[in-house]
Amino acid sequence: MKGGRLFVIAAPSGAGKTSLVEALLAREPGLRLSISHTTRARRPTEQDGREYHFVSEAQFQELVAQDDFLEHARVFGNLYGTSRSFVARELAAGHGVVLEIDWQGAQQVRRAMPDCVSIFILPPSRRALAERLAARGTDSPEVIARRLQQAAADMTHAREFDYVVVNDDFRQAVAELASIVAGHGEALLASRAALEPLLRELL
Repeated sequence: MKGGRLFVIAAPSGAGKTSLVEALLAREPGLRLSISHTTRARRPTEQDGREYHFVSEAQFQELVAQDDFLEHARVFGNLYGTSRSFVARELAAGHGVVLEIDWQGAQQVRRAMPDCVSIFILPPSRRALAERLAARGTDSPEVIARRLQQAAADMTHAREFDYVVVNDDFRQAVAELASIVAGHGEALLASRAALEPLLRELL
């Protein structure tokens, strides 16, 4: 693993990004995960400071005013932001840092830190995406339908990233992420022609 690199990982809701990132971190102990701040309500299975730093809208806006976010965006009506000081501190210490964010945040990070490595996660099909969202059991059918619609819009940005990983076989997807972190992701470039049929189906 190359120390001191920033890895930005984004995906549509339901693509399995969180599970992949958790597996990547377990495989690569030198990586550090940046825990985002959010105004979203905490789910029963979540803990403050583990999945997110849960803050009020007023607290979030105060951090924005202090320029304490490397990036921030409003997604599904909630605010999300990445701590600039945490990322700078970990990179300075020589650690690889993973940002698990949405494509809007990724755009901001790429502008602020052009040397970052950006990775987009795609599902293997629209059907698989719908099944994964339904299997969560946390959202109503209306919310799932809205997330599917938003996912299609999110996936139009896949080619803006350096690399694209398709989460069909979980173990393979984790291995591909690890190869990118190690600097060996040439076969996973977002510009590869093999992605075209999948993107046509997804979009």
